[in-house]
Amino acid sequence: MTQFAQMGTELENTENGTMRCHVCGADMTKLHTNIPFKVSQATIVIVKDLPVIQCDGCGAYLLEDRVMEEVEDIFERVDATAELEVLKYAA
Repeated sequence: MTQFAQMGTELENTENGTMRCHVCGADMTKLHTNIPFKVSQATIVIVKDLPVIQCDGCGAYLLEDRVMEEVEDIFERVDATAELEVLKYAA
């Protein structure tokens, strides 16, 4: 079973194996998207082409553990003096 970075959240699986959103109950879909992260008071990092599991209804998203670990590695390499960095996710 896949683990997710969303802490304290249990995902509900439907009969056909799809996941249900913990916020609104709609189906969730695996896709790639661009996500902004505020990594410090002055720095925002946009990670492009990030694999997420996103709700078809409300847009809430989850990251798998391995993806979140890689994103955290990206944050460690960010220029601390930059206000905005745009980086492409590469697994």
